[in-house]
Amino acid sequence: MPDLRAVGVAAAGLCLAAAGAFAWWAQPGGAVSADPGSEPQRSPLTGTTAKPELAHREPGAPERLRIPALDVDARVLPVHAPGRTLVPPSDPTKLGWWADGAEPGADRGSALVAGHTVHTGGGALDDLEHVDRGDAIVVRTDHGTIRYVVQSVHVYRKGRIAEDAEKLFSQDVPGRLVVLTCEDWDGERYLSNVVVTATPRG
Repeated sequence: MPDLRAVGVAAAGLCLAAAGAFAWWAQPGGAVSADPGSEPQRSPLTGTTAKPELAHREPGAPERLRIPALDVDARVLPVHAPGRTLVPPSDPTKLGWWADGAEPGADRGSALVAGHTVHTGGGALDDLEHVDRGDAIVVRTDHGTIRYVVQSVHVYRKGRIAEDAEKLFSQDVPGRLVVLTCEDWDGERYLSNVVVTATPRG
């Protein structure tokens, strides 16, 4: 059973803008860092063969995540939590899927996707708090495409997300997608986390 509390504590770490250091530390006071000097370009998915949208969802490893309402189209890479530390991609235009949790399309469990926030701009999930209930999130996996519908958008103060980790990242719920990043930059650090929960459409 994955250590959900470790992931929750990691997610509750501060998102600091400090070049060269990128880690989700699994203890209070740790950090998710993002390089404010990088200005990566969001690139649309081009030159690829579309995979079928599945009537019967087959679980698969996510490859790209799109949030049309935010003009987000980001590559997704598998990440793990060695030593209780979840390490997402250092490039803030890329997202990390917690590969020890559920796959998108699974009948049960939370498929967790997280990314860095950059307060100067350039992170794929910088505007995640602006999605609304009912908005679409589209995940392309190695087995097809799955459409999700946003059910909730919550902003949690640091510390609270760790307390609610087992509920937020549960592997015992009907299959769903959970997307996470940081929010509320106060000039030195991020004070909160944005957590978006979405369920498969149809």
